[in-house]
Amino acid sequence: MTAANNGASTPEDDDPFGYLYEDGQAAGATPPGQGRGYGYPGPAPQPGVPRTSYNQVRTVGERRQYAQPPAPGFPQQSYSPQQGYGQQPTAAYAAPETYPGGAQTRQTPAVPPQGRGRGPNTRGLLIGAIAVVAVVVIGIGAALLTSGDEKNDAGGDPGASTGPTAAESVKPSDGPSDKPEEPAELPKQDAASLKLGAPATAANTVPGAKGTGGGYVMFNGPGGSASWSVEVPEAGAYTMYLTYSVPGKDAKTSLTINGQTPREINMANFSKAAEGDWAKGWTNTYVFVNLDKGKNDLKISCELGNQCEAYLDQVWLEAGQKG
Repeated sequence: MTAANNGASTPEDDDPFGYLYEDGQAAGATPPGQGRGYGYPGPAPQPGVPRTSYNQVRTVGERRQYAQPPAPGFPQQSYSPQQGYGQQPTAAYAAPETYPGGAQTRQTPAVPPQGRGRGPNTRGLLIGAIAVVAVVVIGIGAALLTSGDEKNDAGGDPGASTGPTAAESVKPSDGPSDKPEEPAELPKQDAASLKLGAPATAANTVPGAKGTGGGYVMFNGPGGSASWSVEVPEAGAYTMYLTYSVPGKDAKTSLTINGQTPREINMANFSKAAEGDWAKGWTNTYVFVNLDKGKNDLKISCELGNQCEAYLDQVWLEAGQKG
């Protein structure tokens, strides 16, 4: 169907917007009105009459007023056709709390989000900072140790110590020491273990002797002797001690050193024992001697002219002259 063959309608009726243009108006197009026309619902369709459009088409320049019922507590708002494009509708607005019975509002401070994965991880940052500091300290220590090793390998640092470390052993000095050495302790000899010359014999019947097993030596008259040898570290003066027993009266024996002339030893009754009491007569005495370095031969004997009624218990030496 063409515009020229639409039944009873005129060509301008086929163009719903014909009245908007000059050529449509010249052809007799008129704007819609009285409930019928283009863009408004009209009467029911009739045979030979095209249906009208149901689009809400308005004449250019026409404004419709839209009104809606106001919400409780809010003023009426309306849009007037007199308002032009780009203009905001005028509305009297007030906050809900300004109306009677309106809800009271207050500002709520923002609360930072809590929970895992939100906010800065301060614990992780602290651990990371500590780790970085530890790595820096270790690096500095390693650098200082390496620098010290390089200096020592290159010939040594003039200011570095060259003494032995704690892991190194120090060889004892072979040279003489300024500190005087303590004299070696000379052994104490049991008279019963010495070399005896007849008529001297060993016995242990009188109690109180300090020798092993309570043994001692009896001279038994002229010629009886007890001999031994001793090593001394240095030549010089020594003190010879001896313990003995006499029967409540004084006795005298002889001492021979390295085959020299015998000298007399006074073996007095220092214990003040009663005459004949050998058990109460144990006492001691000493004599100064000069010895050679190394081995020395000593002998206590009963020589002619001696009063040698005595029992010899022990003998020993000490360096120096001591009382």
